[in-house]
Amino acid sequence: MSHPLTPFVPVCDAIATLFAPHVETVLHDLETGLIFHIANAFSKRRPGDSSLNEAGLASTLDEDVIGPYSKSNWDGRRLKAITSVLRDADGKPIGLLCINHDIEAFAGIFDQLKSMVDIAAPMPKTSALMAEDWREAVNAVIGEFLATRRTSLAGLTGADTDGLIALLDARGVFAIRKAVPYVAEILKLSRATIYNRLGAIRQKQDTAVQGEPR
Repeated sequence: MSHPLTPFVPVCDAIATLFAPHVETVLHDLETGLIFHIANAFSKRRPGDSSLNEAGLASTLDEDVIGPYSKSNWDGRRLKAITSVLRDADGKPIGLLCINHDIEAFAGIFDQLKSMVDIAAPMPKTSALMAEDWREAVNAVIGEFLATRRTSLAGLTGADTDGLIALLDARGVFAIRKAVPYVAEILKLSRATIYNRLGAIRQKQDTAVQGEPR
């Protein structure tokens, strides 16, 4: 017997193919809490990864379409997302079809022209979908850092990287299980390098605190 979400796989693939490379589609299985299928994956997620949705989410899904809402990708790029609730013949939610649109290139052009885009009214987020998505929190911190420095991940210097690691540490990111491998993958560094630089940053901060007048 085929999985109830299998018929939606071609829909995901069709949307991602039509709008490639700017759109990623993700099919979430509400029964298992895992990603069932992903097309044009640019968010570093894979089938079988946790959806990281809030427990009991299915019982709160009264609407069929959620969004659009804003997100940040792992590299700080801005995403505009929308989610469709997939139901069985009895109307029970069985899955989520999330469409993530990378608007960074378009928004960059609009920002330069100062027209054709309204950035004064940010798209609302849906807390039920992202309440426990620690990756979203990490992405937001990285996006904030890159925006403040007016740079990209490729343009980070060694000092910039240390500054980013320090900021992530200050925001409590490294207290999250599996956060270090995720950050290491984003920064293209080994886990050992992350731990070493983090240790050096913390030691430097401790030394500075101890040196303050009492």
